[in-house]
Amino acid sequence: MSPTADLGVYIHWPYCARICPYCDFNVVRDRGRTQEQADLAAAILADLEAQRALTGPRRLVSIFFGGGTPSLMDPQAAADMIAAARRLWDAAPDLEISLEANPTDAETGRFAALADAGVNRLSLGVQALDDASLAFLGRNHDAGAARRAATEAARLFPRLSLDLIYARPGQTPDAWAEELRTAIGWGAEHLSPYQLTIESGTAFDRAVRRGAFRPADEVLGAALYDTTQSVLEAQGFDAYEVSNHAKGPAARSRHNLVYWSGQDYVGVGPGAHGRLTLDGRRTATGAHRAIGAYIAAVRDTGLGFAEREALSPVEAAEERLLMGLRIDAGVGFDELAPLGLTAGHPEVVALAADGLLRPDHQRLRATRRGRLVLDWITGQLATAANPA
Repeated sequence: MSPTADLGVYIHWPYCARICPYCDFNVVRDRGRTQEQADLAAAILADLEAQRALTGPRRLVSIFFGGGTPSLMDPQAAADMIAAARRLWDAAPDLEISLEANPTDAETGRFAALADAGVNRLSLGVQALDDASLAFLGRNHDAGAARRAATEAARLFPRLSLDLIYARPGQTPDAWAEELRTAIGWGAEHLSPYQLTIESGTAFDRAVRRGAFRPADEVLGAALYDTTQSVLEAQGFDAYEVSNHAKGPAARSRHNLVYWSGQDYVGVGPGAHGRLTLDGRRTATGAHRAIGAYIAAVRDTGLGFAEREALSPVEAAEERLLMGLRIDAGVGFDELAPLGLTAGHPEVVALAADGLLRPDHQRLRATRRGRLVLDWITGQLATAANPA
């Protein structure tokens, strides 16, 4: 792998003030864990060092603090991790350093210190703009706190992204359209609107099974999706990915494009996943999920890995199909060669004739209609593939 090949770094900080009822991420409550958090920060630094030995010299294009709620972490710990990553790899001049945050007043008070630490892009988990919806979603902020946090973030960080959840009970397309326009007015140049999904094992999963509420049906979900596209397009935002909209190319999430474009990324922290090219093979890494197990693994082996697997050419191509179709640019047919998928493949031709794929001899790309049924499309293509 060339020392100039791009690399991203994902840092998972698993602590949250409260666990949201729709969340199935690897998170824990942060109370009473001061020493553990200090130990975890040290382990993450050591893991970064060890993974540098695996990757060799590379061009660092993004650092992403996810979780969990990394805006709860000590800003000095964030500064130390950023400094380590910059030292270990060759930082690009336009290095993107993103951090996920919640808009509580307490966390907003840390924004200035996080900006000083080097964070230049904040991803703010607003989720909804009215108090009733925020209460339903189990958030620990109200609409006023969300507005204050967005205003402060827009002032302090060069880039601001807002996360929003739609298809909430009782939500209408008109109300959703107004919510989107309001969020844009808060200064965001990137929006990530996600349809509410009921993940197995979550509090919402249990609530739906006992009849506490009903998720939006496919018809309403599609109407709200169409509203998202039309409102944001009218405001100058391009849908460069299924659930991500940016006001111009510079506002796009560089780190997420690392994932969707099939580039390498280091994953550190409990449960973090990575993708590295090692000995010429696309290699999947996964860290221990339990915090104590992760810290112990780094202490004992230098790395936090619980698993490390070299993907076969077919497995790597299947992953490229799944990730690459998410973005507007799609995925090149050359990357799908192990699956036998070409512009002339019967299934590709049929899906294009149905208006779900764009006619393109170089790349496989979904249309706007196709994005509504992207999981089905990828399933059809994977089933129809003829692995070499």
